[in-house]
Amino acid sequence: MGFALLGSILILTLFLKSNLGQQQEQLIPNTDEFFISSFFEKMGRNSSSPHVFNPSSSVCSWQFVFCDAKQQNVIGLVAPNLGLTGPIPDNTVGKLKKLQILDLNSNQITDFSSDFWSLISLKTLNLSNNKFSVNLPSNIDNFESLEKLDLSFNNFSGSLPDSFDSLPSLQVLNLNRNQFESIVPLGIIRCHSLISIDFSMNSFHGSLPDGFDTAFPKLKSLNLAGNGIRGRGSDFSKMVSLTYLNISKNLFTGAVVEIFKGPLEVVDLSSNHFEGHISQVNFSSSFDWSRLVHLDLSDNQISGMFFSNLSQAHNLKHLNLAKNRFSKQSFIHIDELHSLEYLNLSKTNLANRIGDGISKLNHLKTLDLSSNHLSGKLPLLSFKTLQNLDLSNNNLTGDIPLSLLQKLPWMERFNFSYNNLTLCDSEFSLETLQTAFIGSSNGCPIAANPTLFRRKIHRHRGLKLALGLAITLICLLVGLLLCAFGCRKKTRMWDVKQESYTEKCAISGPFSFRTDSTTWVADVKIASLVPVVIFEKPLLNFTFSDLLSATSNFDRDTLLAEGQFGPVYRGVLGGGVHVAIKVLVHGSTMTDQEAATELEYLGRIKHPNLVPLMGYCLAGEQRIAIYDYMENGNLHNLLYDLPLGVQVTEDWSTDTWEETETDENGIQNVGSEALLITWRFRHKIALGTARALAFLHHGCSPPIIHRDVKASSVYLDYNLEPRLSDFGLAKIFGNGVSDETGRGSTGYSPPEATVSPKSDVYGFGVILLELITGKKPVGDEYPDEDNLKAPGLVDWVRGLVRMNHGSIAIDPKMRGVGDEGQMVEGLKIGYLCTADVPAKRPSMQQVVGLLKDIEPK
Repeated sequence: MGFALLGSILILTLFLKSNLGQQQEQLIPNTDEFFISSFFEKMGRNSSSPHVFNPSSSVCSWQFVFCDAKQQNVIGLVAPNLGLTGPIPDNTVGKLKKLQILDLNSNQITDFSSDFWSLISLKTLNLSNNKFSVNLPSNIDNFESLEKLDLSFNNFSGSLPDSFDSLPSLQVLNLNRNQFESIVPLGIIRCHSLISIDFSMNSFHGSLPDGFDTAFPKLKSLNLAGNGIRGRGSDFSKMVSLTYLNISKNLFTGAVVEIFKGPLEVVDLSSNHFEGHISQVNFSSSFDWSRLVHLDLSDNQISGMFFSNLSQAHNLKHLNLAKNRFSKQSFIHIDELHSLEYLNLSKTNLANRIGDGISKLNHLKTLDLSSNHLSGKLPLLSFKTLQNLDLSNNNLTGDIPLSLLQKLPWMERFNFSYNNLTLCDSEFSLETLQTAFIGSSNGCPIAANPTLFRRKIHRHRGLKLALGLAITLICLLVGLLLCAFGCRKKTRMWDVKQESYTEKCAISGPFSFRTDSTTWVADVKIASLVPVVIFEKPLLNFTFSDLLSATSNFDRDTLLAEGQFGPVYRGVLGGGVHVAIKVLVHGSTMTDQEAATELEYLGRIKHPNLVPLMGYCLAGEQRIAIYDYMENGNLHNLLYDLPLGVQVTEDWSTDTWEETETDENGIQNVGSEALLITWRFRHKIALGTARALAFLHHGCSPPIIHRDVKASSVYLDYNLEPRLSDFGLAKIFGNGVSDETGRGSTGYSPPEATVSPKSDVYGFGVILLELITGKKPVGDEYPDEDNLKAPGLVDWVRGLVRMNHGSIAIDPKMRGVGDEGQMVEGLKIGYLCTADVPAKRPSMQQVVGLLKDIEPK
């Protein structure tokens, strides 16, 4: 019987092998069936699975495969999210000569096969959401029939090939979220059939190629967000079919008025450097506001008054105008924007009351009006859809409506801090009060239960009314008996309650704060016991607790910049005092008394071209300097058209450049770009900075050496006067200051090791060269006639001046808007200031005289 069983097993095995062999023989080599089967096997997919294909049936019946009408040729392979891993093997899909559609998205494919570029019939290629980490080969031009190309969510890098000019049928191009780091290639403008372009979240840089605005007559969607592309609004003015435009987080400049044309529905220009009067857009007669659904102009430098045409945008759902330089104005008229779901007007210089029309926005989900000058009482904001509400940092007064308070626990986020609001806090945790209601007062009636404020429907209203009248009469009698001392007792009870609230909100340390480059600690026990000294307002009893409140606990959102000595934060102290708070984090060998004496001395130093030191705070070992806030940022950010600091453009309390009148210095306030390209304005900055240094060197006893003169230390005040910051701080560090810190910043440090007034002269010389050339001290392009690359700005300009070719270095933007002869003389002054030997450099008094000799008339 055992032999019989063994024989049966052998016969069965031979039968199965024979059957399998017959199935394999059915896959004839060099056929579509064979290539597709090999592809799945080599890419880690079990090709014997009946869910992939059945070898006994036609390839056209296999899953993921599509054939032509005659069922003879494979024209489509759609196999997303199958776990296909590794490079595409040779002799697989690359051999499908008739293939028109290839969709392998959401796998783990890493590279192309060598024969992949033989798919000359391909019309749709989707390789999105894979693991490609190679350069895109120029062989892409083999796909002359290609209509849709999606390579998004990969790690493609390097340059985008110019061979795109061989894809005349391309309609959809999606390269979103890769690592391309080239300019946009010129060949792209030959793809005249493009309907959608998405280059977002890469590292494209430079300008768009000439003719980009007229190359795509059918283009409806353009997404360039999250790159480093430069350009102007006029680059898109001729795209007559465009409905979607997103160029956020780039380096575009100029006026936005040229963009508002055609059938646009979605416009996102956020986080660029657009400027000019927004009111110009109101006169764009060709723009149909009724089509607009999404508008984001946030984080730019736009000035003037709000749109007057917004009332026509009946379909607008998303409106973000935050962080611009609008003029101070009353609340925007939005009564007719019934579809609005998102509204962000934070840091837009709004004043007066919040318009009652906001209560009509029944679909609103997010409302942010923070950091403005709004006053008065809150309107009704009890619509059911609201999920995010921020009214912080205003001057709002009165009670927070009970209907709104009752809705807050069901909202995602809310903030009422830094106003003068009153609420009954019985239902809120201490953590909520300390984060969302900072500065609000407790308005609960004594012995009142907040649950009683909720209105209920009662059956016996007549009985309730009679009982209420009786109680009222009794209370009136008791009130008359206690009239003599009632008010006094009430006052006393409220005093006690206020004290308990203050104690509840007392903040204890130590405190630790982190920025991108450093961590600093204020080792104090109770923040409210550490005084802040304000020189000219000694009666203001500020403490370290007020600094915490003014900067939202030194939050990164309030960080302006990080310098040699430490981070600088923006804050608003009580009474609306705008300040810049510099934390000297590198330590000091001075005692508290010595540091206080030195800071008070610096506070007495006044000059029209110095940023005034308003006060200080000694928080443990940290020395904190408090400066007057400079509304118009620093020279480095203005000169190179970068975002001001980290958040400098957050609050432009007034629009100082909105008028076109001429000031007393002959400078027209016509917008930062137009202003900065004038030689007159740049000379004004240079002369003011030179006067500040001359005063420190020759007008103070003992002389003050700045030690860190650089473009980011020169600020522009409300009237656009240059002011030098950070003077005298090096001394507060005493012997603890490092050599690197004491000698200044990269590109501004002189070659010598010793620090002297001539070290400051060298740093000023670099600033002067920056102003005239428009180039950074290091890391920029410094061309000359021989195409030799200089290591830095100083070497480049000094070489040109020595050969009497200084005019080559003049900023092209300044040509024709000033006397080039004066500019060349300015370069010669910079040449003197940056001499290698300190003794050959002029004094700052002499520099002032030299600059006055070339002052524009």
